[in-house]
Amino acid sequence: MPNYRRAHIPGATYFFTAKTENNATIFNSENSIIQLKQVIQETRKRWPFEIPAIVVLPDHIHTIWELPRDDSNFSIRWSWLKKELTKRYLKEGGIEQPISLSRERNRRRGVWQRRYWEHVIKDEDDYEAHFDYIHWNPVKHGYVQCPSEWKYSLIHRWIERGIYDARWGCGQTTPYVLKQTKEMGE
Repeated sequence: MPNYRRAHIPGATYFFTAKTENNATIFNSENSIIQLKQVIQETRKRWPFEIPAIVVLPDHIHTIWELPRDDSNFSIRWSWLKKELTKRYLKEGGIEQPISLSRERNRRRGVWQRRYWEHVIKDEDDYEAHFDYIHWNPVKHGYVQCPSEWKYSLIHRWIERGIYDARWGCGQTTPYVLKQTKEMGE
């Protein structure tokens, strides 16, 4: 098994992708979205951080997190978030995906993929590319024609504040800034 090394930089800004096990569509119900919001709020109370961008699709999440200046431990946040959401999802009758015997022995559940994809944001251009990627992702996957049509995204906050026009990303194959990015953990 590969030895993953994560960049833990105090006060850094990170882009993350977290996927469900076997691409199960666990976020296709309003109840699952409500549970996710509650767990994120509880995670932020335990370990503060800012979320300037997030999109929740049926089988994965993309988000940008800004950690406090003296804090680099995003792993504890993801661990608790995934564990807590798994408990609530299964308690409400959610269905687990099949997992290997070794994962069962390690008390893993078939809700989330074991790992998540993480990227340290390096500069303003990198931030902008990931910020746009997050908000355009529902269009990329064919769920909507315009990013503003997807309700499980913070794009609406940024439209209200004038960062995005309400028609941004509509009818385009790929917004310009995204042409330089690779698949971001998908």
